[in-house]
Amino acid sequence: MLNDQINHFRTALAQTGVMSSDFDLNKDVLLPADRKLRPAGVLAPIVEKNGQFELILTKRSSALKHHPGQIAFPGGKQDDGDADVIAAALREAREEIGLPTELVEVLGTLPAHETVTSFHVTPVVGLVRDVFDIIPEPGEVEEVFTVPLSHVLNVDNYLVQSRRWRGKQRHYYVVPYGPYYIWGATARMLRAWCERMT
Repeated sequence: MLNDQINHFRTALAQTGVMSSDFDLNKDVLLPADRKLRPAGVLAPIVEKNGQFELILTKRSSALKHHPGQIAFPGGKQDDGDADVIAAALREAREEIGLPTELVEVLGTLPAHETVTSFHVTPVVGLVRDVFDIIPEPGEVEEVFTVPLSHVLNVDNYLVQSRRWRGKQRHYYVVPYGPYYIWGATARMLRAWCERMT
């Protein structure tokens, strides 16, 4: 059963797709054609718990300059020493949550996502093949937790909400789970994964 799901993930992730962005639901936002986007990679780590898949997510430190306190994938910008965005995602997951790179089987990637902070983010989906000790990076990661993958891959669990941003009403996806308010870029990338799975 779980192997069938893994094969389904691989097939779905192998499809080509359209880049998403933080502006998808806000068509009135005009993006400069000459904008410079920095490459980044995030890891969507899947673990097996009690016969079902769970997704590891982090809560960012409230002291951070960008996206404080938000729910996020482990990940970050691609450094000069990274071979590609997949390597960046794996390195950042090791640094942020203590996930050993050798335990991750990369199943594929989702189309890139453009953030309001000018990152060109590639979500990398990886299966964690063994248990590991979660070690949150001090000062950057406040909490590491899991949500059922079935919850975030169910399109019926998504809502569109809005708030004022830079003087305009901005709409975005949310996929709440228990005490966790998953929204913004993380929710949009998960929503793209949902669309890929159907």
